[in-house]
Amino acid sequence: MEIPSANTNKENINPGDHLANERTFLAWIRTSIALMGFGFVVVKFSLFVKQLSLVITDKIILPGKGFSATIGIILVAIGALMALLSYFRYRHIEKQLLRNTYFPSFALSLLLTVAIVLVSGLLLWYLLPNT
Repeated sequence: MEIPSANTNKENINPGDHLANERTFLAWIRTSIALMGFGFVVVKFSLFVKQLSLVITDKIILPGKGFSATIGIILVAIGALMALLSYFRYRHIEKQLLRNTYFPSFALSLLLTVAIVLVSGLLLWYLLPNT
């Protein structure tokens, strides 16, 4: 943990900025938890299909070799990586706020957006019927 230097101008430190940084960090954490939860659901999707087929037809219909486990694991990994990166972003912004040199960065947002779009494309490809 870095201690602010003695020449930090206390008049420029706004507690609201630090609290907003914490709220943003917690929002990223909530989003990462949601992604990991959704990944878990996707992994368990084939088990749900098997249980549903047993209830409806009294026969166990094994789904074809699918990618739900792979896609779900990717989502969980993205969620875990996002939690880690959001912590580093939080600390970086905190240091910038203490030095009164804040510059916004959109790298984490772009990385997450690209990853989610790619996984969404995989999910759509997997879920759409092969025609």
